Amino acid sequence: MRIAMLSPIAWRTPPVHYGPWEKVASLLTEGLVKRGLDVTLFATKDSLTHATLHAVCAKGYEEDPTIIPKVSECLHISELFDHADAFDIIHNHFDFLPLTYTGLTRTPVVTTIHGFSSPQILPVFKKYNKKTFYVSISDADRNPDLDYIRTIHHGIDLAEFDFQPHPEDYLLFLGRFHPDKGAKEAIEVARASGRKLIMAGIIQDETYFNAHIKPVIDGDQVTYLGSIGPEKRNEVLGKAAALLHLINFDEPFGLSVIESMACGTPVIAVNRGSMPELIRDKENGFLVSNIQEAIRAVDRISGIDRAFCRKTVSDHFTVDHMVDNYIQVYEKICEMTKREDHRPWGFYRILSDENTFKNKKITVYPGKRLSLQRHQHRDEHWFVVSGKGICTLDGAENRLVAGQSINIPRKSVHRIQNDGIKNLVFTEVQTGDYFGEDDIERLEDDFGRN
Repeated sequence: MRIAMLSPIAWRTPPVHYGPWEKVASLLTEGLVKRGLDVTLFATKDSLTHATLHAVCAKGYEEDPTIIPKVSECLHISELFDHADAFDIIHNHFDFLPLTYTGLTRTPVVTTIHGFSSPQILPVFKKYNKKTFYVSISDADRNPDLDYIRTIHHGIDLAEFDFQPHPEDYLLFLGRFHPDKGAKEAIEVARASGRKLIMAGIIQDETYFNAHIKPVIDGDQVTYLGSIGPEKRNEVLGKAAALLHLINFDEPFGLSVIESMACGTPVIAVNRGSMPELIRDKENGFLVSNIQEAIRAVDRISGIDRAFCRKTVSDHFTVDHMVDNYIQVYEKICEMTKREDHRPWGFYRILSDENTFKNKKITVYPGKRLSLQRHQHRDEHWFVVSGKGICTLDGAENRLVAGQSINIPRKSVHRIQNDGIKNLVFTEVQTGDYFGEDDIERLEDDFGRN
């Protein structure tokens, strides 16, 4: 299975600091590669991956103010769809814009909907409903007007998070500074509880930050660390007595919640959105309805078993769980959208199909070869467009490179192999009295086909 993974390009994949969508795309990509799947990651040029990296944008537009976001987005998305036929499935993590390209390819597209930034984007998802496939990241984030192939919770790499059985006494806010995320409420709870508060994350709403957060930062009772990377995140999460997630919106998932629990740190969260799917009230954290309930939860936080918090993640929210679920979705989609023009060795496109001839464009993946075969009703002429390969014709091997051609008479035994590192592309012109795919007598095949 050849998978195209379309990551956002606001940040590098994986992100240096902030970038939850890019982080999930990276974790999934690396997990799939470890399983032996052929993945091409479409991301920024500075991205880090063990997959094949395909990039046209140097860096994330949030990291370089000279970049015009829409220009980069158009170049990035169109680059993938220019190569869409080379893949068995396209996995979109880029929100709604790539859906508008899906009519240009027969390759199935599955989109992980990482939440709805506004109800105004819903018409795009509704337009392509049933034409593409949607995965929700929580049951709570499903829209009733859309059809979903599955809900798949995010998973994290437990190796990135150390279990800390003995925390310090401080509370933690970790997230973007925006009214939705409840930073102001976290300060209120910490003050009322007499606990120190450490805060970290990007400033998404400067007006909000300057009005409600900055005036109370004193480096003692309230400390702001800025946007932190993986090592510092692991440290502050593990040492915290609790993570405060006092959201003012319906959280689609909440990656920091499972990251916190992976360190053994319980979470006090407002009971909205996906929170009941992640937190078991009074077992690995507390689900609250208001500030007063959150304050009372802080007093009871020592009664939460930190080992059980870790176990919640290891049992339900690991990369392996997420990869398993997505592979099942890919297989289901490929079964539902079986394509005659895709083969284990590559794919083809019919350029013309007339009574007296048929013309195909054939692409063979590196290291793959067609079956050893012959035809009873047609002659073929092959012309190599790009790449290189070895054509075996009645026992003789013929080296072919771009610009060269060879005739394949009917009833001759033949095959072609791509022994290069790039795709081999050639055109095939068939002439004769029958051009059906059933006029293939396979004498030997690498994929067990008769």
